[in-house]
Amino acid sequence: MKEVGQWSEEDVLDWLTEEGMQEYLESFQQLDGPGLLRLSEQDFRGPPLSLVSGDGGRQLLERLETLRVAHLMEVNKGHHHHANGHVLANGTAKPHHNGLLKKNGFHRSEQVHVQIPVPPPEPERFPAEWGKTGAAFLYAVCCFLTTSVVISVVHERVPPKEETPPLPDKFFDLFDRVEWAFSICEVNGMLLVALWLMQWVLLKHRSIVGRRFFFIVGTLYLYRCVTMYITTLPVPGMHFRCSPKLSGRWEAQLHRIMKMIAGGGLTITGSHTMCGDYLYSGHTVMLTLTYLFIKEYSPKRFWVYHWVCWTLSVVGVFCILLAHDHYTVDVVVAYFITTRLFWWYHTLANQPVLKESSQGNLFSQVWWYRLFQYFEHNVQGPVPKSYQLPLSWRMLPWTRVKYSRLDSQ
Repeated sequence: MKEVGQWSEEDVLDWLTEEGMQEYLESFQQLDGPGLLRLSEQDFRGPPLSLVSGDGGRQLLERLETLRVAHLMEVNKGHHHHANGHVLANGTAKPHHNGLLKKNGFHRSEQVHVQIPVPPPEPERFPAEWGKTGAAFLYAVCCFLTTSVVISVVHERVPPKEETPPLPDKFFDLFDRVEWAFSICEVNGMLLVALWLMQWVLLKHRSIVGRRFFFIVGTLYLYRCVTMYITTLPVPGMHFRCSPKLSGRWEAQLHRIMKMIAGGGLTITGSHTMCGDYLYSGHTVMLTLTYLFIKEYSPKRFWVYHWVCWTLSVVGVFCILLAHDHYTVDVVVAYFITTRLFWWYHTLANQPVLKESSQGNLFSQVWWYRLFQYFEHNVQGPVPKSYQLPLSWRMLPWTRVKYSRLDSQ
């Protein structure tokens, strides 16, 4: 790697990306290596740099100090070679007596000691911490199981459609029901989940991204348990065929819950025959959340891929309403809660100042903030959009793997 004093503007941008500080890319477009070394704390006290990061450039200045030390070592190394000899006309070097001064016929040796501070080794900026990922996965599983149980409980409370007809809905007034539309929704959802799983497996920092996904999806389904249980809505249409109520037969209810879990809670698998899981839509949650993660953790230049996934998501949500299987308010509430939780979590994760509990950080009053701190405490900055083959694939004899970094530019 070139010495930092010889870096070009492109080298500086590559270094920022590798260090996970992509927020500075736009501000440092015209900055080369020497200019980078000249940055000081004063530069971050006013705009535009004061507007880029919430930590006043603290993380960047810490990494710049390491670069300055390496630069100083290179400079002193060059001076050392120059002081111990000079190049003659024929290209040979003539040695000199370094530090030897002749006085009164004697040579006096003077040694000059240059103390170069050696910075302590920096901790890993993006540690895997698979144990935390496993904890987030168990949290998501528990929330899914709780959701299945609550759906079974709520099903027993849903009023018969003959006694309580569907509530008025403006979308239903404008569009007639299309019977096969809900199958399109579930197919689109499965495609998005499959695309996201393949993308997640190829991520270099898949452990960090994985626990973010598990925590967010688990929390969304936990919220759904609350909204379903406290307010039970009548079925959205007369076309619903709900399973008969079991009236407290717990063994039969347990069997029905296990059947729904085994089928992924999908109608096309025949595993979901219960009613009452409205307000809000779980299908909308998955369609929206998988698209958000796909877009967030892939480069901007993959815009065709992003548009395909966005189309799958939007068409799937529209088909939910076209099938009259959820009220419009179910979809609206699901979209609102999903997007806000995703954006809030990632804003907290990408700003170091928001990871500390303080009077000015109102996010620290959210009930899940302690869990967030546990999962994100050791993650330093935005996670790079870097990809590599999993370890098991890299060990195959016919694969020759080269590390590849895909940034957002």
